[in-house]
Amino acid sequence: MGTKTAVTVMMFGRHLSQLKNLAEAQNLSPQCNRIAIMPRLYSTEKQPEETAAPASSPEIERLTKELAEAKEQHSELLDKYKRSLADSENMRTRLNKQIADAKIFGIQSFCKDLLEVADTLGHATQAVPKEKLTDNADLKNLYEGLSMTRASLLQVFKRHGLEPLDPINQKFNPNLHEALFQKEDKTVEANTIVEVTKLGYTLHERCIRPALVGVSK
Repeated sequence: MGTKTAVTVMMFGRHLSQLKNLAEAQNLSPQCNRIAIMPRLYSTEKQPEETAAPASSPEIERLTKELAEAKEQHSELLDKYKRSLADSENMRTRLNKQIADAKIFGIQSFCKDLLEVADTLGHATQAVPKEKLTDNADLKNLYEGLSMTRASLLQVFKRHGLEPLDPINQKFNPNLHEALFQKEDKTVEANTIVEVTKLGYTLHERCIRPALVGVSK
């Protein structure tokens, strides 16, 4: 009887111990779960960095090549554009100069024809003997009329930019003078104009007829 009682007590104690362990396990499991779920807010472990997947090498080479070709094409087009602008500006400048020259020198041929008239009037007045002007009233009136006509013609020339060129005692200039002969003259330096056979004329500072001269040697 005593033995049965002891066995029963031992079995009861064993069951009680199992129930106690089971109860403790049930009380700790929610806390363990909560601890396991909580994030590591202050973890010292280095987290792996997220990196974008690099583009493939052929794609980079293709884009680089296209960019270089686009830059080269842009440079060529810009150079052509600048050249076109320069050509247009040069053309505009030339056209403006031609138009201005046409306005200024359009009467050049007409002026050359009138120069012969001025020369004729000049020769006529020079041919009149000055000593006979006081004795001959008609000759004096003719001389004065020719002189006034020539003076009026020269005024018209001047108004339109046509100026006579009388280079006496000036240095010979092949752009303005045409030498007909050389003359010995010790009173002046060499290549000095000592005689003018025919006056020259300039139209707006452009020589349209050189003066015919004699030059010292």
